Amino acid sequence: MTNQVRPTSKEYAEHYEPYVGRVPDGDIVEFLEQQIERTVKILLDATPEQAGFRYEPSKWTTKEVIGHMGDVERIMIYRALRFSRGDHTPLPTMYEDDYVANGNFNERSVQSLVDELVAIRKGSIALFAGLADVAWDRTGTASGATVSVRALAYIIAGHELHHLDILNRRYLV
Repeated sequence: MTNQVRPTSKEYAEHYEPYVGRVPDGDIVEFLEQQIERTVKILLDATPEQAGFRYEPSKWTTKEVIGHMGDVERIMIYRALRFSRGDHTPLPTMYEDDYVANGNFNERSVQSLVDELVAIRKGSIALFAGLADVAWDRTGTASGATVSVRALAYIIAGHELHHLDILNRRYLV
C-alpha cells in the first residue's frame, strides 16, 4: 500500500525534513489516527496557567500553539486535496504569524481548540484513507516548492510532533 511508503527527500522542500524525519515508518494513516488520541490527552491536561503561558514575550501561548497546529493541518490537507485531485495550480505560502495574530485563540478554551483540532484531523484521515494509490504520488507546488501528497501526510504528522515536543519541554512542565 502506498500509504506505507515514506516520502523521499525529493518529494518535499528541505525545510520540512525536521518534520518528516520525526515520523516513524509504517502506515501514515494509522499513525495519524493514533497520534491525535495521544495529542488530545496531553493538551487537555494543561492547567489554565499553562494554557496562557508563553516562555518569552515574543513566543506564542499554549493556546496559540494549539490553534496554529490546527491552521497548519488545514492548509496542508487543502494542499493534499488539490494535488491528489490533479490540480496543478501553484499555492501560496502560509504566513503563520499572521494566522496566529488573527486567530483569536487566547479568547477560546483549550477544550474548544482541541475539539477543533480533532475535527480537522478526522477530515484529514478521511481524505488520506480514501486516496487511490496513484494519488499519493501526485505532486503540486506550494510556497514555491514541489511537494507530494504523501509528503503532506508526513508533514502534518511531523509538524504536530514538533510542537508537542516544544509544548512538553517549555510549556507543560
